[in-house]
Amino acid sequence: MTRGDPGNDQAMRDQDTPGSESAVGEVGLEEVSRLANLITTNVSSVILGKKDVIESCLIALLAGGHVIIEDYPGVGKTLLAKALARSVGGRFSRVQFTPDLLPSDITGINVFDQRDMRFEFHPGPVFANVVLADEINRASPKTQASLLECMEEGQATIDNVAHRIALPFMILATQNPIEYEGTYPLPEAQLDRFMLRLRLGYPSPEAEAAILDSQTSGDPYARLEPVVQVADVLALQQSVLGVRVAPELRRYVVALMTATRDHRDIYLGASPRAGIALLRAAKALAVLRGRDYVVPQDVKDLGQRTLSHRIILTADAGTRAGAEEDVVAGILEAVPVPGPGR
Repeated sequence: MTRGDPGNDQAMRDQDTPGSESAVGEVGLEEVSRLANLITTNVSSVILGKKDVIESCLIALLAGGHVIIEDYPGVGKTLLAKALARSVGGRFSRVQFTPDLLPSDITGINVFDQRDMRFEFHPGPVFANVVLADEINRASPKTQASLLECMEEGQATIDNVAHRIALPFMILATQNPIEYEGTYPLPEAQLDRFMLRLRLGYPSPEAEAAILDSQTSGDPYARLEPVVQVADVLALQQSVLGVRVAPELRRYVVALMTATRDHRDIYLGASPRAGIALLRAAKALAVLRGRDYVVPQDVKDLGQRTLSHRIILTADAGTRAGAEEDVVAGILEAVPVPGPGR
C-alpha cells in the first residue's frame, strides 16, 4: 500500500470538519502503530508473503467491517481467519456452509428446559469475535439471509428476542471462484454488507518454499500466541472513529458513488452503504499510516477492494474476469481528486 499524496496532506488537515479535535480517540498514533504491527507480524509468521492481504483484514477489523475472500482452495483462507482471531485474543468459530445448513445452525436456537420449565437460548457459532463462513455460497439463500442482521446490526433475533453479539465482531467469508456446481450466488444485499473483497492468490516461489519448510516441520499455528487483547482491539476501533475527514473528501466519496451509478458499463451502481464502508476503511488505513486525518490516496487505495463487489456490470461489459476491478479503476482515475484550491 502506498502512502497518501503529500501534496494533499496539508489541505486535508486544514480543511477538516469544524470543531473536531485532532487527537485520535482512545489510543495515541504511536500506540496504534505498535499494536497494528504486532498483529500484522504475528499473522505474517503463519501466512507468508501476504502482508498486504493481512493489512486489509486488519483495516476491516479496525473499521468494524467484514471481509469476503474469493480464491482457490488451499491458499490459506481458513488459516488466515484463525491466525487473526488468535492474534487478537478473540474467540474464533467456523461454520462450514453446506446445502443442508439451517439458519438456526448459525444463529442459535431456544431449547426448552423441562426442569426449569422455560426456554433457554443456546447461541450459535455467529456469537464469536472472528467467524469464518467457509464456502458461504454453498448454503441456500434462506441460510445466507440469516447473516444479514448479524452483519449489519451486530445482533441475531430468535423468537422475537434480539441477542447482541459481543464486540469486536467480524465475519470472514470464503468462496471458491471455480466451483459453481451446488452453489448459490450471494445476493447483492449480502455482498453489500462486506466491507472488502480480497484475493489471496498463489504465493511467490520463495514464499511457497518457506511454506513447505514451515508446514512440514511442525504446525506454525499451534505455536501462535495472542499479541493483543480484545480490549486493545476495541480501543483501536474507537481511535479510528476519531479520525478526521474534510468536507471536500466526503464530497469526493459521493462523487465516486455517483460515477458508478452513471457509468455506461454498470447496470447497478454502488449504494450509500458502499460510501460509508469506503470512508470507514479509509479512516482505518489513515491510522495505520500514522495520520489522524484521511487523504484522497487512502480512498483511492481502497476503492477497488471496497466497490468492485458492490456493482453489477451490463451484459456486454461483464463477460471478462476481473472486469469489475477494471471499471472501478477507471472511475478512480476519472473522478477529480480534491486538493488545494479545488
